[in-house]
Amino acid sequence: MAELTGNNYQTAIDWHRAVVGGQDLILRRVSALEYLQLFCGYANGNHIEVYAKQQGSIDTIQYHVVDTFDNIDHVRIGNVLCTSISQTVNDLLSDIDNIDEQPLVEGLNCYFHTHNKNFDSLYIKPENRERFDRIRDWAIEYYDEV
Repeated sequence: MAELTGNNYQTAIDWHRAVVGGQDLILRRVSALEYLQLFCGYANGNHIEVYAKQQGSIDTIQYHVVDTFDNIDHVRIGNVLCTSISQTVNDLLSDIDNIDEQPLVEGLNCYFHTHNKNFDSLYIKPENRERFDRIRDWAIEYYDEV
């Protein structure tokens, strides 16, 4: 089997489909942003983040083991399960002190500009509201600064 890194695929979406498609795994965090086409990904991506019901054995997958998927808002796109946009954003916001903020900010910027320049349909959990409010304007103006 080919090495399971992003270097062997044309796009992050192709890579995600090849590695997790048809499996009982849900793409999460940055991997979900990539699959939802809200973040173009890192050059030479080397891991995929998933929710899983058990630890797996693929080195390039970071498994976040949960008992059930019942409380994880997710969508099926083809044969791939992926956290919803709101779930993805909330997952990242809840761990904002330990993440690279760039994918989240870029993802929010893309969301904002593809949803009539607002965040109205994005559900932010009450415990994440303050964190969201701190980066909201930065996300809106992100590409104006680059």
